[in-house]
Amino acid sequence: MAAKAVQAEPTAPQLAFFNQLSALCGQSFIGKVVEDNQPSPAFSGEMLMHVRDCSASEIQIPFVVGENRSRTWIISKTADGLRLKHQHKHQDGTDDVSTLYGGDTVSEGSAQHQSFPADAYSKDLFLRTSMPQSTGNTWHLYLYPQDRFSYRLSREGREFRVDFDLTKPVATPAAAWGAEKNSI
Repeated sequence: MAAKAVQAEPTAPQLAFFNQLSALCGQSFIGKVVEDNQPSPAFSGEMLMHVRDCSASEIQIPFVVGENRSRTWIISKTADGLRLKHQHKHQDGTDDVSTLYGGDTVSEGSAQHQSFPADAYSKDLFLRTSMPQSTGNTWHLYLYPQDRFSYRLSREGREFRVDFDLTKPVATPAAAWGAEKNSI
């Protein structure tokens, strides 16, 4: 059996995805749940994404639901592709026990779509916090720059997707809770 080739940097499709997302930096967009087979009150109310902080290696996107500003998606370049982490903060800016879960790309994806299966840290966190069903999570990001950004969670028995309308930027929301501490 041949050894898997080691990827030295993100692939062209991964870089294209990252760069297209980075081009939205500073803008905010309204979203709506378009698929949710297990509705939760945690995802009711107005939804906004704010492509807030962008560097050559990391993009931070607070995901605001109603008055809840606890969530930030962090997309970063790695030596092997892209990484998605979910940062969760309390209103006082301290970390939630369930923070920095996510995963790394395992395929090159495309300029419009990247998938992030749960990594070992996340699986361990989910087991420690009594959420074993989440060990099979895969998060998907879709980006159609002239139209829509989608965040999707899938696992056996669970489908959740929020679409954001990129054709109508909106006013920037208040910063995410603990924004000054949001670097990983």
